[in-house]
Amino acid sequence: MTSAAAHAPEVTKKRENLILWLACVAQFMVILDVSVVNVALPSIGTSLHFTPTGLQWVVNAYVLAFAGFLLLGGRAADLFGRRKIFLFGAVLFTVASLAGGLATTSGMLTIARVAQGFGGAFLSPATLTIIITTFQGPRLPKALGAWGAVGGAGGAIGSLAGGILTAALTWRWVLFINIPIGIFVVIGALLWLPELSRKSASSKLDIAGAVLVTAGLSTLVYAIVGTSTHPWGSATTLSWIGVAVVLLGAFAVTETKFASSPLIPFSFLLKKTTASTNFVMMLIGSAFFSMWYFLTLYIQEVLGYSALRTGFAFAPQAVFIIIGAQLASRLMAKIGVWRLILIGTSIATIGFFWLSHLSATGSYWTVVFGPACTVAFSLGLLFSPLAAAATSQAGPTEAGLASGLLNTSRQVGGALGLAVLATVSVNATANMLGGTHPEFGQTANLATKTALTHGYSVAFFIASLICLAGVLATFLIPRSTGKAMMKASAPEPAH
Repeated sequence: MTSAAAHAPEVTKKRENLILWLACVAQFMVILDVSVVNVALPSIGTSLHFTPTGLQWVVNAYVLAFAGFLLLGGRAADLFGRRKIFLFGAVLFTVASLAGGLATTSGMLTIARVAQGFGGAFLSPATLTIIITTFQGPRLPKALGAWGAVGGAGGAIGSLAGGILTAALTWRWVLFINIPIGIFVVIGALLWLPELSRKSASSKLDIAGAVLVTAGLSTLVYAIVGTSTHPWGSATTLSWIGVAVVLLGAFAVTETKFASSPLIPFSFLLKKTTASTNFVMMLIGSAFFSMWYFLTLYIQEVLGYSALRTGFAFAPQAVFIIIGAQLASRLMAKIGVWRLILIGTSIATIGFFWLSHLSATGSYWTVVFGPACTVAFSLGLLFSPLAAAATSQAGPTEAGLASGLLNTSRQVGGALGLAVLATVSVNATANMLGGTHPEFGQTANLATKTALTHGYSVAFFIASLICLAGVLATFLIPRSTGKAMMKASAPEPAH
């Protein structure tokens, strides 16, 4: 691998640490925004009159815009400079958070979430680009460990913050909380982050490709979500799937035949390490996104916890994610990236299978705490080695592309996985209730709680099978992946 770090401006060790914290806080904010909303979902559903399946779009509107434009954001960081793109993403994300907090209808909130996702798509890949262009050799695992810890913990901490804010104030503050964080990130970038020279002044962004892939993925998820009212084999569902196939096919043709600067060169995708690592990330992402969504609903709708108590119920997971990430930063150089990914995916499989044994009459400590912390620990283990593997073959002008592709795989997997699992869960619940589904906030009797629990358990069982597929897919990753990256000595800074 040709080090991208060799092209970065010289920075002092003190500024290096400040840059690391800046990248970590920005990534924390982006990840936080998915989970901080989860705890508030029942309140949002009641306040803005979402349907049970429509409520997914509070999450998916953000996730799909995020996933669809991550490749564009990653390439923009390569071409126009990580500092400029980092600032653009941070400002847009912050403004969109304000708009979402002020929303008065479901449509307004959905549009604001799309804008947040677009801003996050430029901000998030820039954070990983900053890490891999600033740190090298023995310093890289530690930096990736810190990035993975705060990014992963953002999910669980978001649930805690969401519970506190929803209970103490209103659900709107789960969006307003991004504003002070965003302001800090913008000021920090202006003060501490040096620019990285762009690839070529004549290079162009493939906006058409980004629009096509986003439209295709959104249509596909819409078709899957719609199966709760239209069967899989119905004309409506098949029509939407057909539109998605056409859009994604048009994206492939555009990239290979017409784009002068493709959003993602297919030669880069065909690299064995790149393809296999992103495939594993897509599988893992599809399972992990479902955990906080379904556990939030189970804890509130079945166990009867308040939003505040639900938030505190997720706090232990943040601790286990941090433990896993810090352990990963120490183990990568010792046992290798490949073995760590295999261990992480195996533990995730066990954790999700354990979660599939939820009970309508159980308690948090008997049916949630153990398996949820197991899954959280595996998530902490996986963040850093997957990031190291995905960027191990990236040259100096491909750091943003590799970062964007990895995040795209996780987000696309998460969006599609949540759409499938939520639909399966809703259908399983409805079947036990004679074709109906309880409204949010409705007091549930034992029969209703049993039906809801059955739906969530089915979703978690399928998630465990997806993780098992991730275990098997790990064997597609070359076992030597990341070894040179971990052992490389820091290059001399460019002047």
